[in-house]
Amino acid sequence: MTALEILGLGTALPVHNISQQAASVFAASCVKTDSDEQRNLPALIQALYRRAGVRQRHSVLLESSSEGEATAERFYRFAADASDRGPSTAERMQRYEVEAPPLAARAAAAAIEQSGISPAEITHLVTVSCSGFSAPGFDLLLIEQLGLADSVARTHVGFMGCHGALNGLRVAHAFAAADPHAVILVCALELCTLHHQYGWDPQKIVANSLFADGAAAVVGRAATAADTVPSGQAPGRNFVAGSASQVIPGTRDMMTWNIRNAGFEMTLSPEVPRVITEYLPRVLGEFLGRHGLRTTDVAAWGIHPGGPRILAAAAEAINLTDEQM
Repeated sequence: MTALEILGLGTALPVHNISQQAASVFAASCVKTDSDEQRNLPALIQALYRRAGVRQRHSVLLESSSEGEATAERFYRFAADASDRGPSTAERMQRYEVEAPPLAARAAAAAIEQSGISPAEITHLVTVSCSGFSAPGFDLLLIEQLGLADSVARTHVGFMGCHGALNGLRVAHAFAAADPHAVILVCALELCTLHHQYGWDPQKIVANSLFADGAAAVVGRAATAADTVPSGQAPGRNFVAGSASQVIPGTRDMMTWNIRNAGFEMTLSPEVPRVITEYLPRVLGEFLGRHGLRTTDVAAWGIHPGGPRILAAAAEAINLTDEQM
């Protein structure tokens, strides 16, 4: 079986960050109601933000003051009334077009540098994003800014949400399996702070409190069975050996991400942790079994941090310690 060997990894964050406490104060300014509950909203929002388990987040919307320190962003305005939903989707996408390319380029350049591969040697470019779209996209700008060949094969994985980057790696793995000479650059970028939602809706406020901006990239190429050991790993080297996906019945509406007039709107059902606890052991056990592995054979786990309850549910389902995550 052909694996995808990861030759280089790069990440990039916006320059400025905001503490969760400061973010909760800003979030409260985006909520107005027509009821007497208005005076209680700041405390309720701060409580939801504390429960997210996040200390700070980076955003492309933060700017430097004249003293050089991070200051409050200027993209969002205070909510005028209960009907105010903030900037339009068009305004948010215009900002995405400006901010996405340089952040993606930083991550991709770091991955290429670590790989030792010349940009001109890259044969395939896979980009991933669910928080903005334009055509031409940031993939074309990566080709221009990084010096990739103008014949590089481009593929975009769009609107696949939190598991978009995993699908990008799956596409790269497939390219490597199909062409032993392929060299693939995968670049995933999200600018979630462009989709801050106004109004009092606990599900949307939870989404506001969790996600932020950043980019990550990998450079990989085909690795044959001779390059790897049976577990799919070799000392000092990293491989994508396989992947899997599972649709759980009755969960279609538990997590949604939809384009609306005032940005992209997310919903997160409180039932998600229960579903993880119930289904993850079987699904993961079957996947690992196909590769001759058990959960106890895996030393470290990367689990999507979609909130403390998600992490706790996954840990409970497959008996993980904090040190393993």
